[in-house]
Amino acid sequence: MPAYLVTATPIDELFQALADALETGLVEEMEPFGEELSNALKRARMQPDGTAVWEEVCFCSVPLAQEREGMLDRYFRELSTTEVSRGDGWRRIEDLPRLF
Repeated sequence: MPAYLVTATPIDELFQALADALETGLVEEMEPFGEELSNALKRARMQPDGTAVWEEVCFCSVPLAQEREGMLDRYFRELSTTEVSRGDGWRRIEDLPRLF
């Protein structure tokens, strides 16, 4: 399964709305990617420069195309992906503070 290390800059004024969407289950309900995205964002980390980083599994031919269209582009800017072995992204960022 393709896995990606995702980095993105949260949009400050929408950060609480994103946190609320995760907490209420709104993200998890999105088809077909909601459960994976919700789990990934709940585990996301914050880098020293203020960017968020997480690992996500995605089957789109363009990484995270559905997720971006469905919600990520609303809450983040400057989103980029790097292909990684599944679990390797999480290992790389495990010592960073949690985003939420």
